[in-house]
Amino acid sequence: MIRALFTAATGMIGQQTNIDTIANNLANVNTTSFKKSRVNFKDLFYETVRPAGTQTGAGEILPEGIQIGHGVRLGSVAKQFTQGNLNQTGNTLDIAIEGEGFFQVDLPDGTTGYTRDGSFRVNNNGTLVTVDGFPITPGITIPQDAVVVSIGQDGVVEATTQASPTPTNLGTIQLVRFINNGGLDARMGHNILLETEASGPPIPGEPGLDGNGLLVQGFLENSNVQVVEEILNLIIAQRAYEANSKVIQTSDEMLQTANNVRR
Repeated sequence: MIRALFTAATGMIGQQTNIDTIANNLANVNTTSFKKSRVNFKDLFYETVRPAGTQTGAGEILPEGIQIGHGVRLGSVAKQFTQGNLNQTGNTLDIAIEGEGFFQVDLPDGTTGYTRDGSFRVNNNGTLVTVDGFPITPGITIPQDAVVVSIGQDGVVEATTQASPTPTNLGTIQLVRFINNGGLDARMGHNILLETEASGPPIPGEPGLDGNGLLVQGFLENSNVQVVEEILNLIIAQRAYEANSKVIQTSDEMLQTANNVRR
């Protein structure tokens, strides 16, 4: 009964983490290019009371043993990099990635961040930046007198100015891919992911080539959170939490009964 108390407690702690993750998913249901997370659990070690294959006094081999588990532990909280729906905004500098890949941005500390949030703006120098002011790399500079800015599916950026009706090539927006997207570090927030040893190094390339997705101008990628799915997962997690709390209550009642036994 004492074991049951601690085992059920691990279940409650695990489901609390599960609910925390679901809450974060729902909170970001309208966050551009947000990728939902999923909790993965692992069982804890087992106490072996009798190993399988034990030989009895009569010389028989027992086909099954006795092992008692000690609960559950958190395995990982993994991001799901499925494609979100594309939402047309009509903003010239909004860019969605249809397929694999990330934009590269220069961070204030000199490192490179990676994002699928294509809500780009132009700063006071004409540089294409994120809404937080992080410039994309390779850098793209929009002329002050630009009348029309065109961004092709292949990432080529062109602008028509008042002085020249002929489109001028301003550069190409590159994408990068990773061998393991799940290994990227999201601790910074701001829709920015960071490279880790688990993700592997970035693999740069042009949109539409070498497995990279295409760029879609005037669109943004929505969050891939499905509200109905998350509510369903929330109900399942809540019921699992309640079931584990019931185990604690039952174990406590059994201990109380044992304590009340009289000779």
